[in-house]
Amino acid sequence: MLEEFNLRQFLSAFVVLFAVIDAPGSIPIILKLKRSGRTINAERAGLLSLVMFLGFFYVGEAFLNLFKLDISSFAVAGSLIIFIMALEMILDIDIFHEKPDMPKDATFIPLVFPLFAGAGALTTLLSIRAQFSDANIIAAIIANILVIYGVVKTAKKLNNILGNGFIYMLQKFFGIILLAISVKLFTTNITVLIEHIK
Repeated sequence: MLEEFNLRQFLSAFVVLFAVIDAPGSIPIILKLKRSGRTINAERAGLLSLVMFLGFFYVGEAFLNLFKLDISSFAVAGSLIIFIMALEMILDIDIFHEKPDMPKDATFIPLVFPLFAGAGALTTLLSIRAQFSDANIIAAIIANILVIYGVVKTAKKLNNILGNGFIYMLQKFFGIILLAISVKLFTTNITVLIEHIK
């Protein structure tokens, strides 16, 4: 596994996942949940996110095989979802809304799922398997889990240090990066699919 490690691939995979997960962009949501009396545990948030990412990383492909799909097909579908997510980040569109009957503990729902390890992040995880080796993606997952833990643990301090304006700019910046990533994923994998048709 160590022989497969490549710093460039690791950094690329880390940035892709970091942009989709957008842990810093969730700081206002974390603070809002806490202000409304919801409890959030940083250790559980990190652990549950890790379980979801690794679980989907290893079982996701078997799930695709069940429906006779390949990684390239899933990557194309994933690129479309990432494209929509990027537009949401850039245009300030919210698709997740709180309901009054939600449980008091907000660690798993809505923080881990769907905010951190939602459909977009899990789709991205399988999509980038077509580009990077497993060792580099797993290392990127672990690095992002550490970011998630750090953000949840220090959300209030980070908000005071960075300010709402900077976090808002960060969201826009990573929205543009996601947009570019979605285009690259689409063009790379649609070419593979067209070659198979030929």
